[in-house]
Amino acid sequence: MKTPSKFLFFIAVAIFMSSCVAKKKYAGLQQQLEKSQADLVKCGDQVQDFKDRLAKAEQERESLRTATTNDIQQRDSQIKDLRDQINDLKSLRDKQMEQVGNLTVLSKAANDNIDKTLAQLEKKDKYINRLQAARTKADSINLALAVNLTRVLSAGIDEKDVDIKVDKTVVMVNISDKMLFSSGSYKLSSRANEVLGKIAQIIQSRPDLEVMIEGYTDNVSINTECISDNWDLSTKRATSVVRALQGNFKIDPNRLIAAGRGEFNVLTSNDTPEGRATNRRTRIILMPKLDQFYDLLNPDK
Repeated sequence: MKTPSKFLFFIAVAIFMSSCVAKKKYAGLQQQLEKSQADLVKCGDQVQDFKDRLAKAEQERESLRTATTNDIQQRDSQIKDLRDQINDLKSLRDKQMEQVGNLTVLSKAANDNIDKTLAQLEKKDKYINRLQAARTKADSINLALAVNLTRVLSAGIDEKDVDIKVDKTVVMVNISDKMLFSSGSYKLSSRANEVLGKIAQIIQSRPDLEVMIEGYTDNVSINTECISDNWDLSTKRATSVVRALQGNFKIDPNRLIAAGRGEFNVLTSNDTPEGRATNRRTRIILMPKLDQFYDLLNPDK
């Protein structure tokens, strides 16, 4: 009985020992498996990282390739523009060379023309100076003439009825209607010769002047057996004054001009009696003769 029991004991011990060894191996294998799995995950992560880096590198390579292509195209375009500019500059240079050649040919003639031009300018300067001197002299003479007329006409005549002014190259004397004519008539009044006689004194003292007499009316219509309208009335009044200066005061008729202005060229509105009275007037204009103007404009005189 002892022998089988020992035998069984040894068998149980062997089985137990065998079971312990198997458990240790299993635990070791399990640890290796877990490590291998961890290493596999790590390797997977590394593989994915390398894939991402590879994709990024390929993308950067493509971007560099595109940028390089664009840069090359831009440089080619710049080179073309520079070549075009060079060609334009060459063309401009050739034209300038041609112009220089033409200028060289013309230089002698240009020098001669410059001398002639300077001489002409000097002559024109002298002419302009003469004109300015003549203008200054004319202004002074006209001012003196206006002063003399004012002095002569001031005696016994209301200054409201006579207006004297200098306008550019002429002296103008505006005489109110009531000083020379009756209402609606072109026959001179008894007082007209007094006024015209004083003006005739100044006209006779200046034989170098021409005298224009202008008749003006208001806008009140007129139509009689002797007068058709205001044009007719103004012209007849101017002619009456011209005849008086010629016949009564011996003014050379070659110096006299008669003009009718009708109801136009008013000084003020015709809406009031005062305004109409102002517009009814006779204007005597003392002005240089036309041939004197032509002489001034002729550089040879």
